[in-house]
Amino acid sequence: MTTSNVFFKASLVAASVAVASSAYSAGFALNDHSATASGTALAGAAASGADISFSYWNPALFLNATETTVYVSGAYVMPSMEATVTEASGSSAFGAATDLGTDTSTDSVDDTLVPAIYFAKPLSDSTVAGVSLNVPYGLSGDYGDEWAGRFHATETSIQDIALSFSLAHRLNEKLSVGASVQLHQAEVVLASAVGVPGNEGDGKIEADATGYGYSLGALFEPVKGTRIGVGYRSEVDFDFEGDVTYTDVSPTLSGAAGLVDASVSDSLTFPSVLTISLDQELTKKLTLGLTAMRTGWGSMDELRIDFDSSQADSVLTFGFEDQWFYSAGLTYDYSDKLILRTGVAVDSSPVTDEYRSARTPDGDRTWLSLGGTYNVNDMTSLTFAYTHVMIDDVSVSRDGTGEDAARGTLEADYESSANVFSLAMNMSF
Repeated sequence: MTTSNVFFKASLVAASVAVASSAYSAGFALNDHSATASGTALAGAAASGADISFSYWNPALFLNATETTVYVSGAYVMPSMEATVTEASGSSAFGAATDLGTDTSTDSVDDTLVPAIYFAKPLSDSTVAGVSLNVPYGLSGDYGDEWAGRFHATETSIQDIALSFSLAHRLNEKLSVGASVQLHQAEVVLASAVGVPGNEGDGKIEADATGYGYSLGALFEPVKGTRIGVGYRSEVDFDFEGDVTYTDVSPTLSGAAGLVDASVSDSLTFPSVLTISLDQELTKKLTLGLTAMRTGWGSMDELRIDFDSSQADSVLTFGFEDQWFYSAGLTYDYSDKLILRTGVAVDSSPVTDEYRSARTPDGDRTWLSLGGTYNVNDMTSLTFAYTHVMIDDVSVSRDGTGEDAARGTLEADYESSANVFSLAMNMSF
């Protein structure tokens, strides 16, 4: 295999990292599946008796419905990320490395609307069937084709939509259980510059896949006013299939490097999530919520791309580590009409310093949340929440060796944050 062939394949594979900065949650998880839960920063997420939206973290909580219920939620995520490149150069595969200069990107991540829908139908006094539609993972960002790190990444977009069918059953006054099966549909769009500075084009991968998962949950109420919940969402295996297309690639480069449009495939395992929560009444009006959530990011250790052409498989290391999320929150029943909430959370990033890249400029997060519910009448309530996410400043340092031999060097500093506004309507009939 020629040096140039290695160069172009590795440049393209750099675009195949299905992870970029999702400024809301660590990694590329989306955790706004309930405006109610967001009001307390997910405190008590697997144990709350507020409404059926908490079934995302624990399917046994569909038992919160005592009659046919619909819950519709939407979160508008407004991320901000400033990437300041202090040094960047193209690959030295064809001789001396080319200096790509320095610049600052301030609009590389996009605002995103995250929807969630739940439907619950009691089958008896002790059994409830439920259906839900969620977006467990997603991001969208584009550095543009002119930024100094374009050989490391330009566009990244990923979306996972999950349709779940659940059943929850109350075994006795103290113990309830639930389970669901899930159908996942994921799409990925990934792009980067290919070639060398002054003689370059663009490579883009578009692929999709279907996966299957499940969740299990239990709720234990040892005494009145104390609820302990545990929920588990399984890993989901995806076998992505799609196409790679090239634009603005000269015939010379296309011939020398084998840059031809082709089919591609790769496999990814999205992580499992274990949620443990406490919902404790402190007084008749005040409730404390606590949550510990472990995400099995270690399942995403690497990405292996198979090109349906003369190009050999290429590998890119993620090196993600399993991480914990912790939150605490309070819910206050201000009146019969109004419920108020607040919470704080610490969300640890799965990205290590060794493997942090332009597609994974991820840092630890702190959430500050507040929200409330207004009961319009006995059948309808409206819920709102606001979360401010503070993200630790991080640096990307890629020295142009090893996996980056074909992409060149990149030194960049990142400052990120996010604001999230959530609204929901709960209707029973």
